[in-house]
Amino acid sequence: MERISTCIRRILTGRWIKEHGIAVHAAVCFLLVTLATMGASLIQSNQGDEQIIWLANGVLLAYLLLAPRWRWPLFVGAGFAAQLTGLALVAGHFHLTSVPFAALNLSEVLVAALLVRRRSTELPSFTESKYLLRYLGFACVAAPLITASIWTLMSIRQGYAGLSVVCLNWAAAHGLGIAVTTPALVAMLRDRRRNASAWRTDWLVPALLVLVAIAAFSQSGFLLILLVYPLLALILLRLGLGWSTLVLLVITAISGLPTFRGMGPFALLASVCSVKPALILQLFIARGMFIVYSVAAVLERCRALEQRLKRIASLHSLVNEYSRDAIIMADLRGHRRYESSAAESIEGWKPEELMTEQGLEVVHPEDRARVRAIITELQSSAEGATIECRIRKRAGDYIWVEASLRMIRDSETGVPSGILNFVRDISVRKYAELKLQEAYDAVEALSVTDPLTGLANRRRFDKYVASEWRRAMRSLEPLSLLMIDADNFKKYNDTYGHPRGDNCLKQIAEAASDSVGRAADLVARFGGEEFVIVLPNTDNAGAMHVAHCACEAIRARALPHVGNPPGIVTLSVGCATMIPMSGMKVSDLIDMADMAVYKAKQAGRNQVFNGCGAGESNVGQEQVEGVSEVHSACSTM
Repeated sequence: MERISTCIRRILTGRWIKEHGIAVHAAVCFLLVTLATMGASLIQSNQGDEQIIWLANGVLLAYLLLAPRWRWPLFVGAGFAAQLTGLALVAGHFHLTSVPFAALNLSEVLVAALLVRRRSTELPSFTESKYLLRYLGFACVAAPLITASIWTLMSIRQGYAGLSVVCLNWAAAHGLGIAVTTPALVAMLRDRRRNASAWRTDWLVPALLVLVAIAAFSQSGFLLILLVYPLLALILLRLGLGWSTLVLLVITAISGLPTFRGMGPFALLASVCSVKPALILQLFIARGMFIVYSVAAVLERCRALEQRLKRIASLHSLVNEYSRDAIIMADLRGHRRYESSAAESIEGWKPEELMTEQGLEVVHPEDRARVRAIITELQSSAEGATIECRIRKRAGDYIWVEASLRMIRDSETGVPSGILNFVRDISVRKYAELKLQEAYDAVEALSVTDPLTGLANRRRFDKYVASEWRRAMRSLEPLSLLMIDADNFKKYNDTYGHPRGDNCLKQIAEAASDSVGRAADLVARFGGEEFVIVLPNTDNAGAMHVAHCACEAIRARALPHVGNPPGIVTLSVGCATMIPMSGMKVSDLIDMADMAVYKAKQAGRNQVFNGCGAGESNVGQEQVEGVSEVHSACSTM
């Protein structure tokens, strides 16, 4: 008793069914195929050799399309036994002719299953256009025609007449049975909970259609039949393909009984047109299936499009909500047609406020020409461009933004129709770049500036004199160089110390800087107590004048220097002037000035020595004499 109660409890809770699910499905398959075989056989026995619809193959095919292939032998065996059982129950005894008939039906189901289910993991999807066409072509047409041809050959050997009618009747009955039964059973087996829920909320429409079918086939008029297809389409919209095919199967049963008894509109039409009622009924069912399948395919495409639009809308909402970049769409005249919510956080403008303004009105006046040029380029050929510009915020101040522009073209004509703009606030980056540039400029200035005197250092001098040498060579203009050296500066440091020596160098740097008056003239510290002055486009006379001015300026400061004979700080200056020619080098000019300052020191210091003076044998003298008359007036102090 305890075992019995435990077994009953497991059955009631569903645990037993879960543990023995395969056996339960096989048993249910056996029962359904048996009932379907008995129903079709009873109708056929009442109508001779005619079949309206054969449902057994459709039931078995539903199980094969849902089950893994390694379980097919179980269901095929259950289906084969069920068909033999059903035929035996209808006939009242087992007959050997039932075996080839049942085997032929199983062959039809296997051919359909193998052709429709190409992969073991593929599940039926009757709402997809490709799968539906494959299912109708292979399962509903090809497989029944193959078995119908074999059945016709078997009938020839048995001496039956009207073989073409036998073949067509088999193919039509089996094709309709598979077309109606398999989708309905698949939907109920795979989506039991969903279909049950839909049935509880929308049961009124199927019930109404059943009542309309009963009323339509209980009398001879055709008016009520016109309501069958609209209600069937409504069931398809509300409940789906599975329930609509199931309801059509019920309508087939409702219409079949009165039709074969000579009642109803189809029997009346058959008597008038001399057409068999079974054929009219099959055409009625086929038309219903055509409506169901075609509407289902259209609905699936609409649902797929709806899902795609929902995904696009969801993605758009996600991008619009979380993107830090403003997304702006405008026409070619600059009028904004769309603006994302990020634009308000960047610019401070509300979308409805910016819709009334053109895009270029918020751009900084200095940047409008560049932005307009980019837009013109986009309209002509380019597909995209990126530009950095300033835009005006609602408060009136300007911020830096990076705008990535993309041209929108008409999908059919390819003509530009608008501009898609992704705007990003780069004010922080621009501020950092500005600070970085300032730091770079400061470092660059330090790299070419003497830290003690603030003059250009040796590195700056080397670059500048080389550059001016090349320029003077191109323009055939004179280039002058003054080499300045503080007299007896070592004694100054020894006497007054290095701090005062540094201050003395600063005084010399100031005196040299005061001696030049042009921006192109460069005063640099050459090294130690030596300074240089580069005088572009200056002849020898002009250079000598600057040299004397430098000497006078430092003497005027009267800096005490007991180690120097004059008692104050003085300078020795060497002057050199050249017109650069091919084969000459800038080092020649530097050497000439250096030699001049050396001779100035030999001559007693505190003077200017002209490297181009009389008695000097160098190429510079010959060049300078040809520049102007004043060059011949070079003198030596």
